[in-house]
Amino acid sequence: MGVRQLFDLTGKVALVTGGSRGLGLQMAEALGEMGARVAITARKADELAQAEAHLAAMGIDCLTVVNDLSKFAGIPRLVTEVTDRFGVIDVLINNAGATWGAPAEDYPDEAWNKVMNLNVNAAFFLSREVGRSVMIPRGAGKIINISSVAGLAGNPPDMTTIAYNTSKGADIAMTRALAAEWGKYGINVNAICPGFFPTKMASGLLEKIGDAVKARTPLGRFGGDEDLMGTVVFLASEASRHVTGQYIAVDGGASIA
Repeated sequence: MGVRQLFDLTGKVALVTGGSRGLGLQMAEALGEMGARVAITARKADELAQAEAHLAAMGIDCLTVVNDLSKFAGIPRLVTEVTDRFGVIDVLINNAGATWGAPAEDYPDEAWNKVMNLNVNAAFFLSREVGRSVMIPRGAGKIINISSVAGLAGNPPDMTTIAYNTSKGADIAMTRALAAEWGKYGINVNAICPGFFPTKMASGLLEKIGDAVKARTPLGRFGGDEDLMGTVVFLASEASRHVTGQYIAVDGGASIA
């Protein structure tokens, strides 16, 4: 198999949670450009409709499913809708997430539960459903968990997001454990740890600490609209068939500085 074939996703089906905007949409574009059929899910129907039109204009076969992953009972229906349309799910990208800022000593219970439920519990419950209903029976699959460099270390000053950091560290641990357990089924499980990207979720924070973040980032820049594309295609394709249980930081070097 040549290198181009290793990265080719023609005929594959990818499910991207939180795929209506930001990093999720960026990854959906990348997978679709490489030939994948793409299912994206999010809570807001209007944002999904805009994303679907955007992807369709690129020639990407796209299914949208309105779904709130924090309501765990809806997860089996989500998987069924995707498999009813496309037959399989070859790639699952657990991207949907939430954050909440507050000092640890004052952190509200409801904030902690909201972040952990979406960032950790929903990601596992969806992986479990896709694994047992689709990937394990087929003996193949790729799961990509979108963690964060926030799961690798503490925070810079003025960033009080203890639940988010904890959840993203848990995502990395889950990635490793699931990779070890499901390798026998031909399933690769890896994680991507983005650094600072100017998404809707991060925009308010970057207004306060953006200059300081750039100053201590070796490449001196934030992530851009194309900076996750290569990594997600690599992990979704046969090019990474011998890679599992790993995380890749896409952060301009901030996590090593």
